[in-house]
Amino acid sequence: MASSNFVDYVKIYCRSGKGGAGSMHLHREKYIAKGGPDGGDGGRGGHIILRGNNNYWTLLHLKYTKHIYAGDGESGGASRSFGKDGADKIIDVPCGTIVYDAETGEYLCDITSPGEKVILLKGGRGGLGNWHFRTATHQTPRFAQPGEPAIEKTVILELKVLADVGLVGFPNAGKSTLLSVVSAAKPKIANYPFTTLEPNLGIVSYRDGKSFVMADIPGIIEGAHEGKGIGLRFLRHIERNSVLLFMVPADADDIKQAYEVLLNELTQYNPEMLNKQRVLAITKSDLIDDELEEGLSKDLPDIPHVFISAVASKGIDKLKDMLWEEINKPPVLTDNLVHRDRDVYDIDFEDDEEETSADDEEGDVEVDW
Repeated sequence: MASSNFVDYVKIYCRSGKGGAGSMHLHREKYIAKGGPDGGDGGRGGHIILRGNNNYWTLLHLKYTKHIYAGDGESGGASRSFGKDGADKIIDVPCGTIVYDAETGEYLCDITSPGEKVILLKGGRGGLGNWHFRTATHQTPRFAQPGEPAIEKTVILELKVLADVGLVGFPNAGKSTLLSVVSAAKPKIANYPFTTLEPNLGIVSYRDGKSFVMADIPGIIEGAHEGKGIGLRFLRHIERNSVLLFMVPADADDIKQAYEVLLNELTQYNPEMLNKQRVLAITKSDLIDDELEEGLSKDLPDIPHVFISAVASKGIDKLKDMLWEEINKPPVLTDNLVHRDRDVYDIDFEDDEEETSADDEEGDVEVDW
């Protein structure tokens, strides 16, 4: 079972704030018998907002959060005074978080960069006070608008680890050892199956101050896409990696066949995996000599490959060069990330009356707060 410190799936009931009611007030003042309507508008209800935060890499902080509520807007008052807006509720999530409707399974939005903000549920608009409804023929309206109701929804937050390079291999292929050598990460390393029970991330330093993120994904076995082993739960994390580094030990019975089994598991889970850049690393190459290495090279898949040994520091620099080159290549076909067919709002907390618009597939969608 995966460590309780790594949580990549939570279900939460969310409710935005309802709008405050407009005021139905008639101005009364000494010596002014009939001052007319002066009811102010109600305040906007609070939004439920998602925000990308690099300080989180799991959803552990939301594991025991079952309900999230934004504040309600306050009612308008006399003298055209506006009601106070409800407090927005900001939910910090790690980059790579995708949100679905828990009841319908509909994709709602995703967060892919730090500081990115998305309104998950909009707060209800405040009602207009009776001051807005005065006319030449109806100078004393005795009614006002109620505030719009809150929006409630149960959502699923699912994390897919974002990394430049994802390590793909059978258990004990040397993935954790490689990550510990090329980065400051300290994954658990032992000589038994499924040592890695949760994804581990490491920052790999490259030339001239450059760096990239590498993710060690728990080992995959044949049939993982059908639920065998523990690979099924973590296959989704590979979807968000730009480059896949396949790792097969040099002492494997058939390196090419092992690579094809791994690739088949990924494509059975998601055919778009074929669009990703791929590199093959033959690990534990300190166990073979140069002659055997040359012989093995003749029967390898037609993708960039390198013989490495993390323990002996063999081929590590060459591997980094190869990965950096692949990271900076354009995608093979299309972006492999989940299509971000949603409305993204540039949130300006200083001016909530500003109107924002976003384009979707069907045309222009105007959003009026």
